[in-house]
Amino acid sequence: MTDAVVTDLDRLVSVYVKIRDKKAELATEFTAKEKELNAKLDTLKTALLEHCKATGTESVKTASGTFWRTQKKRFWTSDWEAMNKFIVENEVVDLLEKRISQGNMRQFLEENPNLHPPGLNADNEYTITVRRKK
Repeated sequence: MTDAVVTDLDRLVSVYVKIRDKKAELATEFTAKEKELNAKLDTLKTALLEHCKATGTESVKTASGTFWRTQKKRFWTSDWEAMNKFIVENEVVDLLEKRISQGNMRQFLEENPNLHPPGLNADNEYTITVRRKK
């Protein structure tokens, strides 16, 4: 490699590291400010929820806007073995979300190179990793 190419590559890596550092700095600042704002929003949400609870209302219209309370339900299991058995026995596979575990699929394909699940798509791309000089 010529000295000019090495110098250009060194400059590219140097600029890359500087931009990445600045991006990390801005992300840290943003995260801190976002945390403060989320805490304030949580305080306001609590006050609005308390108003709904105290007055027995589900929605309120004000000059600045309308707010309403909704109930979100979430489900999870602490016993996947029992849940899987239940799903199979009751033929309710649609209780699960459709997604592939990336790490498990990668490992399965490495261990079973001759087995290809039908309809499986894969995408590969190269990326660059840059480490700063120590």
